[in-house]
Amino acid sequence: MQETTLSSISHVEKFHIMLNMEKEEKKFVNKAEEEEMEIYGYELCRWKLVLVTVGVICSGGFLLLLLYWMPQWRVKATCKKTTLKDCEVVLLRTTDEFKIWFCAKVRVMPSLGASPLQNPDPIGHKVSNGHTVHFCESAAEENKNYLKKYLPIRYFTHHSVKYFWNDSAQSFDVVRGLDDSTFCSSIHNEHSRGLTKEMHDYRKMFFGINEIAVKVPSIFKLLIKEVLNPFYIFQLFSVILWITDEYHYYALAIVIMSVISIVSSLYTVRKQYVMLHDMVAAHSIVRVSVCRRNQEIEEILSTDLVPGDIMLIPSNGTIMPCDAVLLSGTCIVNESMLTGESVPVTKINLPNPSEFPKATGDEIYNPEAHKRHTLFCGTNVIQTRFYTGELVKALVVRTGFNTAKGQLVRSILYPKPTDFKLYRDAYWFLLSLVVVAGIGFIYTIVNSILNEVPAHTIVIESLDIITITVPPALPAAMTAGIVYAQRRLKKIGIFCISPQRINICGQLNLVCFDKTGTLTEDGLDLWGIRRVENARFLLPEERVCSESLLKSEFIACMATCHSLTKIEGVLSGDPLDLKMFEAIGWILEEATEEETALHNRIMPTVVRPSKQLFPESKQATNEEMELFELSTSYEIGIVRQFPFSSVLQRMCVIARILGEKRMDAYMKGAPEVIASLCKQETVPVDFESVLEEYTKQGFRVIALAHRKLESKLTWHKVQTINRDAIESNMDFMGLIIMQNKLKQETPAVLEDLHKANIRTVMVTGDNMLTAISVARDCGMILPQDKVIIAEALPPKDGQAARINWHYADTLARCTSSSPAINSEDIPVKLVHESLEDLQVTKYHFAMNGKSFAVILEHFQDLVPKLVLHGTVFARMAPDQKTQLVEALQNVDYYVGMCGDGANDCGALKRAHGGISLSELEASVASPFTSRTPSISCVPKLIREGRAALITSFCVFKFMALYSIIQYISVTLLYSILSNLGDHQFLFIDLAIILVVVFTMSLNPAWKELVARRPPSGLISGPLLCSVLSQIIICLVFQTFGFLWVKQQPWFERWTPESDACNIWDATNISSAHSGNETLDDEHNIKNYENTTLFFISSFQYLIVAIVFSKGKPFRQPCYKNFLFVTSVVVLYVFLFFIMLHPSELIDTSFELVCVPYEWRLRILIIVIVNAIVSVLMENVLLDMILWKVVFNRDKQGEYRLTIPQPPQETVDRCGVCFLSYLFGYREKTPKAKYMHLAQELLVDPEWPPKPRTTTEAKVPSQENGSYQIITLT
Repeated sequence: MQETTLSSISHVEKFHIMLNMEKEEKKFVNKAEEEEMEIYGYELCRWKLVLVTVGVICSGGFLLLLLYWMPQWRVKATCKKTTLKDCEVVLLRTTDEFKIWFCAKVRVMPSLGASPLQNPDPIGHKVSNGHTVHFCESAAEENKNYLKKYLPIRYFTHHSVKYFWNDSAQSFDVVRGLDDSTFCSSIHNEHSRGLTKEMHDYRKMFFGINEIAVKVPSIFKLLIKEVLNPFYIFQLFSVILWITDEYHYYALAIVIMSVISIVSSLYTVRKQYVMLHDMVAAHSIVRVSVCRRNQEIEEILSTDLVPGDIMLIPSNGTIMPCDAVLLSGTCIVNESMLTGESVPVTKINLPNPSEFPKATGDEIYNPEAHKRHTLFCGTNVIQTRFYTGELVKALVVRTGFNTAKGQLVRSILYPKPTDFKLYRDAYWFLLSLVVVAGIGFIYTIVNSILNEVPAHTIVIESLDIITITVPPALPAAMTAGIVYAQRRLKKIGIFCISPQRINICGQLNLVCFDKTGTLTEDGLDLWGIRRVENARFLLPEERVCSESLLKSEFIACMATCHSLTKIEGVLSGDPLDLKMFEAIGWILEEATEEETALHNRIMPTVVRPSKQLFPESKQATNEEMELFELSTSYEIGIVRQFPFSSVLQRMCVIARILGEKRMDAYMKGAPEVIASLCKQETVPVDFESVLEEYTKQGFRVIALAHRKLESKLTWHKVQTINRDAIESNMDFMGLIIMQNKLKQETPAVLEDLHKANIRTVMVTGDNMLTAISVARDCGMILPQDKVIIAEALPPKDGQAARINWHYADTLARCTSSSPAINSEDIPVKLVHESLEDLQVTKYHFAMNGKSFAVILEHFQDLVPKLVLHGTVFARMAPDQKTQLVEALQNVDYYVGMCGDGANDCGALKRAHGGISLSELEASVASPFTSRTPSISCVPKLIREGRAALITSFCVFKFMALYSIIQYISVTLLYSILSNLGDHQFLFIDLAIILVVVFTMSLNPAWKELVARRPPSGLISGPLLCSVLSQIIICLVFQTFGFLWVKQQPWFERWTPESDACNIWDATNISSAHSGNETLDDEHNIKNYENTTLFFISSFQYLIVAIVFSKGKPFRQPCYKNFLFVTSVVVLYVFLFFIMLHPSELIDTSFELVCVPYEWRLRILIIVIVNAIVSVLMENVLLDMILWKVVFNRDKQGEYRLTIPQPPQETVDRCGVCFLSYLFGYREKTPKAKYMHLAQELLVDPEWPPKPRTTTEAKVPSQENGSYQIITLT
């Protein structure tokens, strides 16, 4: 008895344990990353497979199609849930807003170890032959018992990435290379010796072939995938139904149209695959030399590289087949493939922390953080410099799709869905049509049964009403506007690799701009220098190439502290460095390969002054010789270079003057950073005020510093020393002032954007005050606006993080001359307490990258408030630009990003509409690329986006009306057991609908941006009112015509003997129609109701086409669309002709009957009245009254600050309120988060922060995790 009780208890416990396991089974892959997904384990279930097989057979294959379209249903229908450890199939779901499902089969691979970076014991004995693929076979031949030593490694592949089972984490994980948790010291000490052949083969099992394989699918595979699209399946069903109902012509037309659509789609998709394959395949397979652990040099194919291999970089350069970290030597690399900027970049070897006793500490290697030491896949190594006997070596850290280039290709191969809201509304639109079709389906069945129609006819006609309601040309019609917009963009020099984003660009309401090269000229002019002597600034000097400064340390720093190099004899590099070097008039010489081979060290780059710097040298031959000797003897060799880092905001070089024993360190960079690394006694007391003086005027200021190095630092020690050991205790030398002029078109473009209520934000790596000055100069910040600087400080010495608020000094107000521009279409608050005048003073936040990072970490609740009015973000690192774009998107802004493609790649990809000003068309870093480096492309892109978006809405509305008009006609005719004829359907669907749809999409964009934005979705008040009103109008006039014709004195049930026109005698009629009696009796197409409805409905299609083809303010008026006007005029003329001047041939072809001429005139009156009512309803009632009154606010909510109104305006507002109440549009909370937040801040007395106050953050409590913010005065 006791045993039974214990047994039952154990079963209960097991049941609860299983329940708990199910609850805790929710696991993730790529946790906290962009591609984070939920993962569930399943195993095949035999009885479910049997049931599904039976279901597929019984449904005629439809269930199989349904399971093909829905992967989650497929897995759940054929498998049962199990643990991830034992699963055979995994089900994946993205955690973003799209929640997309994927499934993958789990495979098993025999291996000697569980991790590729471990060294299993038996590897030395069993992998010596290198044939790791045949592990199982060779083991079975030698000893069956040895199979037990192999570990079954389980993995699956998703989007070209392998996920291996991680037993310690009890989940699947990506096997990463040496870029994950590898210390810089271990890269030199453990991984720099290379791999044995056996270890190489073992790792290759896990990492696979090193290639970015873009497989071009066969035409057959693409065809099957395209044909199995739900829409084409529905078309197939429709065609079969029409053929059964003997609608042969229309069925054939739809088949031809579908074939054309499929062929064009296949051609486009395959062309994109081929282009991407060719781009990736170029130089992807090359022969490379690797260094094995026994110091042997082996030549292998690049496809055989694995993380851990030591690759030798050839002196004449190569295309990198992988991501590798430089261990020795220096490389000059063109990274335009990744960044879009063709400026050569110097890569130096990764420092070894273990060699520096004074090093700050070891750190984990990261390709982004250590990108100055990393050679990325796909980049072009132009040339190398090296020690003799110590070749340029690089450690392979990532291969295949894990590389930077691989990730870019994956983002193209597997893009995230875009414009989700628009397509979600499209599905709701189709669903509503299906509901309407269902009503018609039921009505047809009931009506047919009551009229005792044969069952065969009932089935066909009831299904036919469904095919009539869902238009077959909808997908082609929807893409037409985007395709035309893409062509227009290409004509104006804007290239697009993601056409679906064109629609999103029509909704942009905020654009971020980089400053240098985007808002301002790319080139900088040297305005002058301010040298420092004895910790005091000297007067500004314009000439820097004077003889008195020739041997000064200031000029030596300008001559050496740069990353310039000669490529094919031409000096190239960063534009700022070029301008600075050209200003001093020096010459740069680089060592040749022969010179380098003669010395046992890296031959330095040498700089020296040119002879032209000595004008006195022309006076006498002796003096000329002496000065020539002087100029040749004074040379400076650049021994070591620490390239510029956007994170550190500085660069440094170690140089030696010819003949000097001690070396010198020169440093340049952001003034604030350089001053902090200098001895305080060398920095002038008025440093900040002088810097502020120049930055306020919009100058680009660079600081220089110098330091004499210790004599014990030898050449070889310098090559391996840490830059932190050099960049300290420097002597401050002064400032270089560069003038960065605004581009001529910048102010006008920003003014256009402001007038269109599009916010503009500056994101730059430059100084904050310089950025604020440029923002004021270009009109981003108006003269009367306030600028609040947020200076955030991280926690230190037990003190919490805090933000110091202070107001930047505004420039002199010139309100009389400043243009009346609304710089932000969001609610604003008066900064001043004075309400005497109605002028609204707006405020803008400005902050630097360090403050932004602190706010993101310690003041998360303040981030939405700050980005709501943040206008200037200075000293921003590349990843911080991306974080800013994300922060803006989190408050429901549609964000555009415009940059030069260098440091903006992440932000360009993340933004809704990223446009690069790079000249390289092949750049894959941005959805849009402008051929001309001008921000004038931004309003052009937004205008085309708005035009494409409105075109999409117009097409949707027209296709909805087309379906409903035809649905009304057929439903009315079904009531008398009639229908439209085959040729009538053909004329409507091909001659009217297709021609109109493809020509109405040709309207070009409106010539300027307007303040009103298009609706953000299909399901919005204006669109629904427009569609419903036109549906009601068409229903009323068709029903009126249908009923009125029956009231005519000549009306009777039409027979071949009927003669309402009195033009034929009975004999002629009888003979003319004797051959068609059977056909007419069967389908009852020829009757007065059919003829009346055919004429009225045909005109209605054209009426709604004209009504919906709106022009201003987003598109050019329809009368400028020549093809559309021509098509509509021709169709109108044809319809008027066949209605008012009947032709026996046309009437016979269209199966029309003769009606009295008086009735034809009455139909004409019905059509004219219908047109007048439709135009008045759309253009007067909706556009002029309801849009401006009820729908005056955009769906995103454009609420403005309420200001006292004059009496007449008060009366108008009362009318507005009444109509809003009448239509149910009361004051509602806006849906956009930024608008809702703006409304809250209007009534917040503590916002914006007052000047000279501090906001302090406390540690978040464990309960709610929110940050407590205290404001201190």
